[in-house]
Amino acid sequence: MGKRPLVRRRGRGGNQFRSTSTGKVGVKANYPRFPLAEQHDGDVIDLVHERGREAPLAKVRFEDGSISFVPAVLGTTVGTTLQFGLKSKIEKGNVISVQNIPDGTIICNIEKHFGDGGAIVKSAGTDATVFSHGDDGVTVKLPSGKFTTLNPKNRAMIGTLAGGGASERHFMSAGNKWRSFRAKGKKYPTVRGVAQAAYVHPHGGGRHQHVGQSSTVSRNAPPGAKVGSIAARKTGRARIKERR
Repeated sequence: MGKRPLVRRRGRGGNQFRSTSTGKVGVKANYPRFPLAEQHDGDVIDLVHERGREAPLAKVRFEDGSISFVPAVLGTTVGTTLQFGLKSKIEKGNVISVQNIPDGTIICNIEKHFGDGGAIVKSAGTDATVFSHGDDGVTVKLPSGKFTTLNPKNRAMIGTLAGGGASERHFMSAGNKWRSFRAKGKKYPTVRGVAQAAYVHPHGGGRHQHVGQSSTVSRNAPPGAKVGSIAARKTGRARIKERR
């Protein structure tokens, strides 16, 4: 019968494909669920590096003794006071609803839906810009250049997320890259199908490393054969000419 291809083994799941729990904070880095009308201040008591996350986390302790982890922006230091609420000042690290943030302000860690605690623009070194306020909501320019309209109640953090440029550093060794991918639950290293044996992969085998058949397969192909260009409309030179 042969061996299952890598994509099938990943789909089934298992410990080797799961991200390791070592070095993880163990809680989500989201905003605390305070009522929108309430005003809360929290002190940054530590800056934490979570394995698999490039942006550092700020460990914030509030006046009631509760502790939350939120992504830290550039300029955050231990002892900094962060404000959460509609009356917060437009300063780095403070969390305010986008309806109270002026146009042109740099923001990050934005709620996509009100109350989700921050779901978009959370990568290290990224930020978005408040573009305009309208009747249908607040328009924000994302790092990709696209625009999105958000609920005015959605919260966002003022400033640019810290940790930018972390992905540009060289790994210098295969072991460092393996540990980095392991922390994010990614499989490394991956082996090309043509470099594998015939019983392991449909593209394997032969005296030379080549597919040996059409690499375009049907969308309804059985799992063992569903590798390559799945339901591709065009491949090869015709596709390249269209791009030009």
